Amino acid sequence: MDPQHSRSPEPATADVLRARYAGRLPSRLDELTGPVHGQVELPLHVAWSGLRAYDLDRPRQRMSLYRTVLAEGQHRDLATFLNRDLLASQWPVLRTLVSRHIRDVWEDAFPELAHEASAAA
Repeated sequence: MDPQHSRSPEPATADVLRARYAGRLPSRLDELTGPVHGQVELPLHVAWSGLRAYDLDRPRQRMSLYRTVLAEGQHRDLATFLNRDLLASQWPVLRTLVSRHIRDVWEDAFPELAHEASAAA
């Protein structure tokens, strides 16, 4: 048998992305104990391109911070910079601003977020 054809198929990009995001999740939303008000400066490994400082009291900046942390943050960053109550309250809009992979991983792990989204619709 030809060795080139006996290799297992490469995983789909979607599967790789979902696994990456799932591996970063907290085990419970209560682990998200980030700030609710004030200025937040993200580390360079999270906000590697563009804005790094955000004012949580400004809704657009807060939404932008959450979008950035969900996409780029590691497990510890999620717990440090995201707040459970803010995430839940913003989720109906935030879910439309993040990738499908992020949205699916978070809603599969935390059905209460999907419930928040459908209740707001």
